[in-house]
Amino acid sequence: MQVLSFAAKSHSGRVREGNEDAFIADGTLALFAVADGLGGHEGGEVASQIAVETIREFVKSSRQDSTIAWPYGFQPDLSFEGNQLRNAVLLANHHVRRKADAESEFAGMGSTVTVAAVSEGRVSFVSVGDSRLYRWRQGVLEQLSEDDTWIAAMMRAGAAADATRHSRMRHMLTKALGPVAEMEARAHDLALDAADLLLLCSDGLYGPIGDDGIARVLASETTPGVVLERQPTENHSGSDFRQLDRTAAALIDAANAAGGPDNITVVLVGVTGR
Repeated sequence: MQVLSFAAKSHSGRVREGNEDAFIADGTLALFAVADGLGGHEGGEVASQIAVETIREFVKSSRQDSTIAWPYGFQPDLSFEGNQLRNAVLLANHHVRRKADAESEFAGMGSTVTVAAVSEGRVSFVSVGDSRLYRWRQGVLEQLSEDDTWIAAMMRAGAAADATRHSRMRHMLTKALGPVAEMEARAHDLALDAADLLLLCSDGLYGPIGDDGIARVLASETTPGVVLERQPTENHSGSDFRQLDRTAAALIDAANAAGGPDNITVVLVGVTGR
């Protein structure tokens, strides 16, 4: 039997006054997400909140009500959870854009999002923008999501890292929730092993410390899972939760120690076997 654990933390960083990040860490739904708002302090906060609230509500409703309409259809090559997340993210895009169009003070706002749903032996995920999903497995950190940025697109096309390192377009997003009415969102289903650790984060984490910095923190921390059971008598959350929670705090501390130039959000999801 697969057992999940999680911890989530968000920090404004050392430079910005507000925090435009939002997250989901819902053990009941086994649903986790990080959204990073765009378009200024107020607009960014609104966009990221709309994104996570829309995603959570659609996932919850579509699991409870078999008659609910799936606005963007069902792809037979994806799992049920993969289809849920795809529909939820596309619906979030619609809601963010509708809010931006309806109220002039929110014109141009948007949000990144990375969302993951964990089921028995599998993670399903969708990513839009440059918030990321990583997997930590047996001491190896792997980015599972792909960045929707100019630099990432250039690198995938074969450009050399040195040729793009100093470009002004380096961090430009090529996709986000809100800017366009019609958007593509790809869902992925990947197998999980016992003892895998998933990390969802905004660019405020990996930007200052890089993948190597994230790996160093994870390697130095002990992260056994807190058991999230429906039966209270089987909940062994105590010290295990505190250890996972400390890992999330250590990641944020590392980003702040490296300057903390942006908001930092971390969601850790542990997968253990019984």
